Amino acid sequence: QVQLVESGGGLVQAGGSLRLSCAASGRTFSTYSMGWFRQAPGKEREFVALIRWSGGSTVYADSVKGRFTISRDNAKNTVYLQMISLKPEDTAVYYCAESVIGRQLRATEGYDYWGQGTQVTVSS
Repeated sequence: QVQLVESGGGLVQAGGSLRLSCAASGRTFSTYSMGWFRQAPGKEREFVALIRWSGGSTVYADSVKGRFTISRDNAKNTVYLQMISLKPEDTAVYYCAESVIGRQLRATEGYDYWGQGTQVTVSS
């Protein structure tokens, strides 16, 4: 059973930075990519960023491009999301997710496993 555990969320002022971590355990087969999504109150869960496990290529949502950086540590089975220049509209619960097949990677349907989420709050 794959488990994803996020950490690193918190309260930060606008313009500040946070780094989220997602530790994966229990993997018994190959991972195609890891992704970060977020969900604000009253809104649908939305794609933030992804990284392909082999090769490390990345994709970002337009709203975070240039401010967020996704990276991975294969040896530690951990994915990171470095966030800088945070804005109040970045406030959300951030979820880590794992895709095995690698289809629809900008959609929640493309992911097979999810973490419990970590809250990020950006004050103005």
